[in-house]
Amino acid sequence: MSENHRSFRGVGTLLIAYAVLSILTGVALLYLGARLVVVGGSAYYLFASVAAIFIGALIFRKSVWSVWVLCGLSVATLIWGLMEAGWNGWALIPRFDWLVAMGVVLAALWPVSRRVFAFHKAGPYFAATLVPAIVMLTCIIVPILDNPAVNTADHAVLKERDTAIFSRNAPDRAVGVSSSHDASNWTAYGGSNLSQKFSLASQITPENVGDMVKLWEFHTGDLRPADARYGYAAENTPLKVGDTLYLCSPSHAVFAINASTGEEKWHYDPHVDKAAGFTNGVTICRGVAYYEAPQQLAQCQSRIIWGTMDSRLLAVDAQTGALCEDWADGGAYDLKQNTDTDVPGFISVTSAPTIVDGVAVVGHMVVDGQDYRAPAGVVRAIDAVTGKLQWAWDLGRETPNAPLAEGEHFTHATPNVWSPMSADSDLNLVYVGTGNASGDFYGGNRSEKDEEYTDAVVALDARTGEERWHFRTVHHDLWDFDIGPAMNLVDWPTENGMRPALIQATKAGSIFVLDRETGEPLEPVEMYDAPTVPGVPGERVSAQQPMSPNMPNTIGAPNKGEIEMIAEADAWGISPFDQLLCRIQFHQMRYDGLFTPPTVGIGSISFPGNHGGMNWGGGAIDPDRGLMLINSERIPYQIYLIPRDDIADAKSVVDDRDHKTPFMPQIGLPYGAKKQPWMGPLKMPCIAPPWGYVAALDLKSKDVLWRRPMGTAADSGPLGIKTGLPVTVGTPSNGGPLATAGGLMFIGAALDNYLRAYDSLSGELVWEYRTDAGVNANPMSYEINGQQLIVAQVGGHDGMGTTSGDGYVAWGLRPEGYTGPKVVRSDMTR
Repeated sequence: MSENHRSFRGVGTLLIAYAVLSILTGVALLYLGARLVVVGGSAYYLFASVAAIFIGALIFRKSVWSVWVLCGLSVATLIWGLMEAGWNGWALIPRFDWLVAMGVVLAALWPVSRRVFAFHKAGPYFAATLVPAIVMLTCIIVPILDNPAVNTADHAVLKERDTAIFSRNAPDRAVGVSSSHDASNWTAYGGSNLSQKFSLASQITPENVGDMVKLWEFHTGDLRPADARYGYAAENTPLKVGDTLYLCSPSHAVFAINASTGEEKWHYDPHVDKAAGFTNGVTICRGVAYYEAPQQLAQCQSRIIWGTMDSRLLAVDAQTGALCEDWADGGAYDLKQNTDTDVPGFISVTSAPTIVDGVAVVGHMVVDGQDYRAPAGVVRAIDAVTGKLQWAWDLGRETPNAPLAEGEHFTHATPNVWSPMSADSDLNLVYVGTGNASGDFYGGNRSEKDEEYTDAVVALDARTGEERWHFRTVHHDLWDFDIGPAMNLVDWPTENGMRPALIQATKAGSIFVLDRETGEPLEPVEMYDAPTVPGVPGERVSAQQPMSPNMPNTIGAPNKGEIEMIAEADAWGISPFDQLLCRIQFHQMRYDGLFTPPTVGIGSISFPGNHGGMNWGGGAIDPDRGLMLINSERIPYQIYLIPRDDIADAKSVVDDRDHKTPFMPQIGLPYGAKKQPWMGPLKMPCIAPPWGYVAALDLKSKDVLWRRPMGTAADSGPLGIKTGLPVTVGTPSNGGPLATAGGLMFIGAALDNYLRAYDSLSGELVWEYRTDAGVNANPMSYEINGQQLIVAQVGGHDGMGTTSGDGYVAWGLRPEGYTGPKVVRSDMTR
């Protein structure tokens, strides 16, 4: 063949472009691959970069060897990728996608390649270009569509499983409405004060759930104002008492609606100070509390009590919505009292109070990372009838529940209680979960008491506030592992018979089972070695951390017995380039496994991150079947400390109420701090999916009965662009599950706009419904007029990036003559 015939004329310019792109790809891989080797990483990309450059150069020389080098590179990468990442399609994407593209494009250039390279037969050419690409593409697609991370329950295990009822779903002594519930009511945030998040309604089952339809939707009209300098988070679980649902919107407006039809009965808007939302960065109302007085009252015989972002506790008549003017100070209790702060929203109530023995027990959130002299994390009990303070538990005082003297204030900067609580009317105890003392990521200045009560479960006497016992879940927390999930109260079998137990899931991934009368572990707690070298001068670390080896953990995918550790091979992206940047960062950051201390510079990796593990959505207990139904997150966080000299001009919300720094200034400490999910340049997590799971933990065998990723890529993607792909990836989640007596787990929580139902025992996905906005609140359920309803707030979460809305939706089995959902809108004006 003549030299002229083998020229690049005509369509050969496409081959030139291919060669240029191959060389540029190789140069980029060479640069990033060299950086990776310098920091101690894999040398593979250096080999791949040389091959890519060689391919381009050979094309310019019109050498047929370019085809065979591509083939060899593809085969080598196929073997390497499978050895490093296994049968995980998502993990194989950045390893294979670029070579799939190179192979497919070069195959498509056959008409010019046969002339330039003097190929006489198409078979060898396509075998070298297209076949490896198809094999690699198959290795990506097959495990994505037939996900090996989906582990449903073994039918043989289910067949042999003990079917005896595991636990009671109510206390022996029900005192007050919220201490217990039945199929027709949902009397407290977690169903009842036991926080089992279990509905006794059983009409909807795995066999008929496919017939569920939307029955009605109620719109509050509470959407984030256009001028708001803060986000909205719709995390509310309504109460259902009698024929009324009581719910709250993100701005803490409360609504009473007909539980059967969704029609509004009344609403009350507390007109929360917008400055409080700015201080917090987000406004949240997870729930309200219901109280019915046993004695006859002049007003507000039954009342709704809830807290606000601007530090008030309010009470309104449950029947009319009118303010209970004889309660506290005209219907409002100022929670800023004796806290030594007047900053709007520095303390705020995001979770529902817990009503026990005639008092509303309330904690509050303190804005993280602002000032070492932050307000106290005090827990208070307010008389549900009078609105007067009955007791306060201030752990910084010598006698924590002693009354304050005139002019005194509660102890600054003590661990606070922001999350939902639980209570036991038989023992007359309320259980609270603490967070950190001020300065989440630096603990060199903490007091002994702060250390003793950080990330602790504390049992308080509901009448006096006296501590009965406490249990620390993390020692010297430097990772913001405060207790988010409410305690699930159950019965627990022991050698000495059944004991009243408390199950505490944690952000750090451990699940503890404690005797809720004494605080003693009912499942062994062992101390595990942790990294011992502090991240910065002046810091100290705990050499050991408590874990519960008999119970499953959520350190990574829910499992038992293994603690997932991440490695360079886990670094991920959607191309080799962003994956390489994550690989480089992995070696640059400090990571010594679980409980790696924060450090300066590029920082350290915390895995699990401070979102969990498990967070405030918590687990749901099916006491009949002995299951704990959970959702958990598998996202590493990047934490780094900033020396004070580098941020000398930074101010906290105390000193500058109109501006907020993009980091935590931690005024009064030697370091500021910043935390964020470990993300690549395309705003995707730096480890491969799944990033979120749902699972059932068998409380009888203490094993993981089933687990599976939850959430599709439909409403998320690179740079926040929605892909529209209904493919299960396992997204991060915010919210939690509902368990029902019918054998179902209902949950939204994921980054896509769906409510889903899983068979509680098998883990099969049996129903899903596409919603108009994110479902980032725990659903609830009840029976009314012979029909079981599933109700959830459908309002989204600005912090999670889910679609915003203002709705509550009720689903049920399709009634006869169904023509579509009823739409109701509140007449509240904003």
